[in-house]
Amino acid sequence: MLALALPALLVILLLIVLPVGWLAWQSVYHDGFTLENYRRIWSEDIYWRSFALTFQISLLVTLLALLLGYPIAYAASVAPKRWGIVILALVVLPFWTSVLVRAYAWLALLQRTGVINQVLRQLGVIDEPLALVHNTFGTVVATLHILLPFMVLPLYATMQQIPRDLMQAGASLGAGPMLAFWRIFLPLSLPGVLAGSTLVFVLTLGFYITPELLGGGRTIMISMLVSRNVELYDQWGAASAVGVVLLVAVGLIFFAVSRFIPLDRVLGQK
Repeated sequence: MLALALPALLVILLLIVLPVGWLAWQSVYHDGFTLENYRRIWSEDIYWRSFALTFQISLLVTLLALLLGYPIAYAASVAPKRWGIVILALVVLPFWTSVLVRAYAWLALLQRTGVINQVLRQLGVIDEPLALVHNTFGTVVATLHILLPFMVLPLYATMQQIPRDLMQAGASLGAGPMLAFWRIFLPLSLPGVLAGSTLVFVLTLGFYITPELLGGGRTIMISMLVSRNVELYDQWGAASAVGVVLLVAVGLIFFAVSRFIPLDRVLGQK
């Protein structure tokens, strides 16, 4: 049995254990053992502001993705099979385009001379171009668009497993469509809500390309802080310490979620 599992264990060792171990080692070793890199995270405002902004944007993107993704997943699950496939195809279609291309597309749409500002000015809605990009707004919009499928797909998978007979049973007992949805469908779809929210939140925590392009240097998220420590200051230890703290935060989030639903459901395996 151990021989059969040995290849998988070697892959896990090479691709996960060793890189994470090296990351942790770099964060505490520089000409000897030191906790200086973690002290900087604790004592310098730039780290606190970046962590706070990253979690704020992650929460906002997760909430907006849930508000947009739930109706889409519900429509795909209750629609006739042909239309359900069309809805899912429209959701999955962006996966076929590079994240970098989509980020640049949003940059072209939202900039001061972009399509949205030009249309609003021609319609007389605004006199001066709106600041839609190189700020938190542009970062949230582009990140939301890129990560929306990660909310829709777990929701759809959960909704597909809800027996439709339960809704009919509720209707036969006198419940209207809204009451049956509120008392039956919504509670049974909560595992999908939790799974999708966890995926979107965790992915947003480590997002790099979109805040780098759409944030314009004003929206400094954790991933950008790691990049700047390496590229500008050659501080590999500081970058590793930030990565370790972010990794621990993600681990705590998954642990908290696993207290409510099995972790394999969060990962979309069941």
